[in-house]
Amino acid sequence: MSFFDSFTMTIGGKAVSSSETIDVINPATEEIVAKAPDCSEKQLDDAVAAARAAFPGWRATPIEERRRAVARIGEVLTEHQADFARLFTLEQGRPLDGAAQEIAFAAYWANEVSKQDIPVTVTEDSASKRSETRHVPLGVVAGIVPWNFPVNLAVWKIAPALLTGNTLVLKPSPFTPLTMLKLAELLREHLPPGVFNVISGGDRLGPWLTAHEGIDKISFTGSTATGKRVMETASKGLKRVTLELGGNDAAIVMPDVALDEVADKLFFSAFANSGQICIATKRMYVHEDVYDKVADALVARARAAKVGDGLDQGSNFGPIQNRPQFERVKNLIEDAKQQGLRFLAGGDVPEGTGFFVPLAIVDNPPEDSRVVQEEAFGPVLPLLKFRDIDEVVARANACEYGLGGSIWSADTEAAADIASRLETGTVWINDTLYIMPWTPFAGHKQSGIGVENGKEGLLEFTVPQTITIAK
Repeated sequence: MSFFDSFTMTIGGKAVSSSETIDVINPATEEIVAKAPDCSEKQLDDAVAAARAAFPGWRATPIEERRRAVARIGEVLTEHQADFARLFTLEQGRPLDGAAQEIAFAAYWANEVSKQDIPVTVTEDSASKRSETRHVPLGVVAGIVPWNFPVNLAVWKIAPALLTGNTLVLKPSPFTPLTMLKLAELLREHLPPGVFNVISGGDRLGPWLTAHEGIDKISFTGSTATGKRVMETASKGLKRVTLELGGNDAAIVMPDVALDEVADKLFFSAFANSGQICIATKRMYVHEDVYDKVADALVARARAAKVGDGLDQGSNFGPIQNRPQFERVKNLIEDAKQQGLRFLAGGDVPEGTGFFVPLAIVDNPPEDSRVVQEEAFGPVLPLLKFRDIDEVVARANACEYGLGGSIWSADTEAAADIASRLETGTVWINDTLYIMPWTPFAGHKQSGIGVENGKEGLLEFTVPQTITIAK
């Protein structure tokens, strides 16, 4: 059986098809890559029931065995890296090299998470009492994964959930379900039935899953608007939630920036994955003394980039992943043109097949323009001039989001002081997009609730239990 056909859900360790299907579209060709099962409400019930039935045994499984199981996820990804990468490109659009990097990083991530410890804290050990706080699993976790990083962001949920003793029902995006369906298929022989279930489906499936009475926790990555609906639904059953949501991340480029050293990083901070990254630079504030030099450097790179089919050799950037997002990005560009804003690069979206948007750079638009205020989630970058530090910090913070940001300066001490004033969960200095399994990742404001990754993120999949013994 080919790696690239016959996609089934995994429920209770078994292959499950569906009478209804959803089309998975290649965003470069707009052709149907495959048909994925469209999970019914009964099948969702079966998946949750399977996870619920598997929970007591998995919770009781020694931590060392759970470590080996999580590490095995990484091994499976590595063993099939080339096939996963091609499947990834077919459904997500990213060029093959970038797809292979995501598979490799997800494998590394699973391996690193498998090494993490679940802490036990002695809070009192007196003559009369001993109190010990442990962190025990919650039960059945619903993991909801977006389409921009369909493998790595899934592993962000799978690895800590399983390591801490929970069982999982994972729902990939309907735009990119294939890699997770295939991973679950390959893991059936390595995990006990019901520990890891993967279901796929259209727009109806998410609300069914988040409202399901058998779910104890929801780990969601996606838009802020959808995150609010998830939180509202979860509140009815007091489900635990971790919500990693949108961002409109600001970069601040100081006049002493070592441009020759960081120009490539600046460019990729905005345009990696065709700008479809929640922590991508969405607004770049550049000191007026170096504005023209920075603009020239970025424009040269944007014009040299090849946007094309991810399976074509030489493509640096792929298409927007799906038509609804493609239309949103086109609308944002058209609005900027109607407002008379100047494009230093890009600005014209070609007609034809595929959801391709040339890399676009907008020259110093007004602060209240849509291209500045809205998260593009596509390859559209506004460059904005500033003169005063206090002013630019205020402009960067005048935003409902608070996910990430970056400072670019030869004076790292001064940059660190500016970083401490940004109202975001993560700030990089002379770097960007750097997140590791041991690094807590959290959003401020409307960029999310809870933490992913690091010890804090691991403990999001647990609840404290304190045991006190009277001596």
